[in-house]
Parts: sequence; structure tokens; C-alpha cells
Amino acid sequence: MQVITIGLDIAKNVFQVHGVDNAGNAVLRRKVRRDQLIPLLRDIDPCLIGMEACATAHHWARELIALGHVVKLMPPAYVKAYVKRNKNDAADAEAICEAVMRPTMRFVAVKSADAQSILMLHRARHLLVRQRTAQISAMRAHLAEYGVVAPKGRAHVRGLIEALDKGDGPLPAMARQVLILLARTMEGLGAQIRKIEIELLGWYRTNQVCRRLSTIPGIGFITATALAATVVDAKVFRSGRQFAAWLGLVPKQHSSGGKDRMGGISKMGDRYLRHLLVVGATAVIRYTRRKATAVSAWANQLLERKPARLVTVTVANKVARIAWAVMAREENYRATPSMARG
Repeated sequence: MQVITIGLDIAKNVFQVHGVDNAGNAVLRRKVRRDQLIPLLRDIDPCLIGMEACATAHHWARELIALGHVVKLMPPAYVKAYVKRNKNDAADAEAICEAVMRPTMRFVAVKSADAQSILMLHRARHLLVRQRTAQISAMRAHLAEYGVVAPKGRAHVRGLIEALDKGDGPLPAMARQVLILLARTMEGLGAQIRKIEIELLGWYRTNQVCRRLSTIPGIGFITATALAATVVDAKVFRSGRQFAAWLGLVPKQHSSGGKDRMGGISKMGDRYLRHLLVVGATAVIRYTRRKATAVSAWANQLLERKPARLVTVTVANKVARIAWAVMAREENYRATPSMARG
């Protein structure tokens, strides 16, 4: 039995293996448990193994690469088209085996354990920020019921907390106790967020790719570390345009019969990276008049004829393309001054 290509459908405990020979004939169809997978693949000569890029896929990819196999990960949405009829583990493994051999298939780079650790910091920080925002919204809503209203923004909540500690305002004692509890929870969340940011900042200072990315307008150390940890090899993408499309920052097409119909952005790919890039682009537009650059001058020209949100996403698309060029060419962003205004 000479296995050339294997499609591996991974799960929590039960795995489905589908192997084919050089002629494309199925020579291995087996359902194995978690502790049986490594011994089975250790006894097989090094071959091509395809898997869907889902939970635990990068861990298993590293384990199989250590055995000498060539492992390629694919987005599950691209594999779905190769499932012939009913969906089950055996059909999924067969579809993965067929998809991994396609010359036009797009693959996901295998992440290292360190890169996954950095992304875990980002996910934890994002969760804590959302929880802190929920606490702030709850406090503002409760205080509004007693006629205490503060301007929008997290900075203005500090004044409300100080007033609670002093006992000022028309609040009953029980309501004040509850609000103080929310305030202490917010402070604890803020301390945890700062600890995570210190860890990210330390990794940012030791990573050359992050420092290159931070030279781009609209990218700080948070976005730089997220990009560097997520995009292991930028050369997987043929161009900056393909990278921006992977992030979902391009119009969604509904074209047919030679007629081009463009809608809103596709919102495909990594939602977190897209969020960071759009937030950074918003900052570029907001402070565009303070520091004149080529990007800000181009954004100002767009703002004269397009809505602000559309321009923000357009700038995020441009920043994503620049980020790809910086990572793929391994060089810093070369900022060019904008043309002097007459």
C-alpha cells in the first residue's frame, strides 16, 4: 500500500483518514481515535496530508510535520465544494483529499506555537475590552435612571466613579453599593488589559516584522502584533490586492452576463484584523490635517466626494496592501510627503 496523499478530517476524539495512491485510488479508509492517529501516520511513508484550517488544526499540523509529512491547511469553505452528497466524516475526508491536490487551491500557513500564543493574548484582550465596555454601559444606564448623566467616552466615567466614592449625588445607599461593585470590576478588567498590552508590547519590541509594520500610518503595536502573528508568510498571497480581499476589505461581487454589480465589502477572512485596520484608518482620517502624508492627502481628496465611512474602509484597504508589501518585501514603509497645497 503506497499512500501518496491523505485527507484527514479532524475532530475532538474521532478522526477520519482517507488515503489515495499515485493513480488516485482509495487505499486507506479508516476511522481512528485520538491516541491512534500518530502511531498510524508514523508507520506511513512521508506523504502529502491535507486538513481543514479549523480548531486544533495547527497543533496537528506541527505534530505531523515532525513525522516528516508535508501538511497543507485549507479554509473549510473551499473544501465544501468537493463534498459529493451527504455530509459525514468519511465524505469530508475524501473531499479534503481531493481538494488538497487541486493546483488552484489556496492554503493557510501553519502557525507556530509562539504565534498562537500571541493571538491568544489578542483574543483575551478583545474579550476583556468587550466586558469592560459592557460594564461602562451598564453603569451609565443605571446612573441615568437617577438623573446622573456624563458625556460619552471611557475617560468621563472616571468622574462618575470618584463621585461614587465620595458619596455625592442623589443615589440611595444600596444603588451606590451596586455601582461601586461595577466600578471595581471595571478597574480589575482595566488592570488585566494593561498586563496583556505589556506582554504584547514586549513581543513587539523583539519582532522585526512588527517594527516594520508600525512604520505604516494607522498601524500601532496592537495591529502590528496581530498581523505578524496571523500572517506567518505574506508570500502566500500573490499581491496586496489578494491580501486585502482575504481580509474582506473589497466589494462583494454579484456579476453575471458581463455586467459588473458591486455591493458592500465582502467581510470575508479574519474579522479581528479587519476591525483593527478599519479603526486605524479612522484614526488616519481623523488626524489627517495635523500631519500631511501621501495617505492623508489621498484620503482628503476622497472625502470631498465620498461618505466618511466609505473612505475609512478604502483607506483600510490601502493600508492592508501596504502592510502586505512591507511583510513580503521585508522592508520598512517609505513615507512620501504630500504635495504642498496651493
